[in-house]
Amino acid sequence: MGSGFPIGGLQKTTLLDFPGKVSAVVFVQGCNFLCPYCHNPDLVLYRQKAFALTEVIAFLAQRRKILEGVVISGGEPTLHDGLFSFCATLKSLGYAVKLDTNGSRPAVLRQLLEAEFLDYVAMDVKANPEQYPAAICLPDVGENIPRSMALLEESRVMHEFRVPCVAPFIDAGNFAAIMEHIRHAPLFLQTVRLEDVLQADFFPGQGRALDKNTMENLRYIAQQKGLNCQIR
Repeated sequence: MGSGFPIGGLQKTTLLDFPGKVSAVVFVQGCNFLCPYCHNPDLVLYRQKAFALTEVIAFLAQRRKILEGVVISGGEPTLHDGLFSFCATLKSLGYAVKLDTNGSRPAVLRQLLEAEFLDYVAMDVKANPEQYPAAICLPDVGENIPRSMALLEESRVMHEFRVPCVAPFIDAGNFAAIMEHIRHAPLFLQTVRLEDVLQADFFPGQGRALDKNTMENLRYIAQQKGLNCQIR
């Protein structure tokens, strides 16, 4: 895995990405998933020129009186060993840290949680946690998903699970399997746009975005099970 920390994008201010905090978003390059509907293909495939890490840190140091948090997104941040030092730097600057992750590296997630580097985690759950399809990742990677979900549910760190609503990966059966791994965390059904995605030829032949009625039905099912489920 990468020893550096390649940053491919920086959103200087957001009120939406970190619940309750004015934040910046750092987008990290590289991913071990190849989701056909991924809307950040340039990040995944390292097509963007990387930002100088020192410049990003200098910017965040200057914005401490304005920003409260930093979201580390991607790509997949846990692929890079530099994530630990970057998180340590953010905490030294007084920032709350939110991690967006696909949950494929539970050992890294555990280390970050134990180091108390994370204040919030958002984990994407893209299919049945027990059977991630080859169209998304290799089998030995996908089998880590239940471990990461369990880690988060057992931790005291605020977290949420996000389900990109794309067929054939999400249907009633797969959604039921996802819910079996969630006890109390908020669950968000994500509307997916299919423009400028990683594998445009996957649509509409093999896949499609779920329509609003289908998503409403999934939300109803989750709420009937007592889960806090919303549509985004």
